[in-house]
Amino acid sequence: MPEVLVSESDFNVGEEYQKLCVDLPGAGAVVTFVGRVRDLNEGNEIATLELQHYPGMTETLIQEIIDQAKERWDIDRTRVIHRVGPLQPADQIVFVGVASAHRKEAFAAAEFIMDYLKTKATFWKKESSGSDAKWLEMKDSDRAATERWQDDT
Repeated sequence: MPEVLVSESDFNVGEEYQKLCVDLPGAGAVVTFVGRVRDLNEGNEIATLELQHYPGMTETLIQEIIDQAKERWDIDRTRVIHRVGPLQPADQIVFVGVASAHRKEAFAAAEFIMDYLKTKATFWKKESSGSDAKWLEMKDSDRAATERWQDDT
């Protein structure tokens, strides 16, 4: 099972959970996170969210994030799926799954991966609400979430 998948297709959370667990009897913790498209952002209604990426580079950067997590924590298996293309409110955008012997490592690694995905992976997001569309910039809160890991060694 590849650790990284960038796709226009939706994913099945239950199937992804099963893939994380297969042949890992020592994995006492499996943490998953699913991000979805909100219907509102900063008070504005969202009709569609379009995600674009840089094919090849995006997958490489996500793999580097996973590799960094493996260096920091004792984790057995990871899986990151990120969708691209046009999405609607309530659609799934991202899946992050981490299997480990212990919950602390699994939770920390999953949070680290998600924080870095928001700031380091090459995705561009455009929100549309009716006739108005705008490209989104990185939020200060996302930048701060990533920076906190730089001091955590």
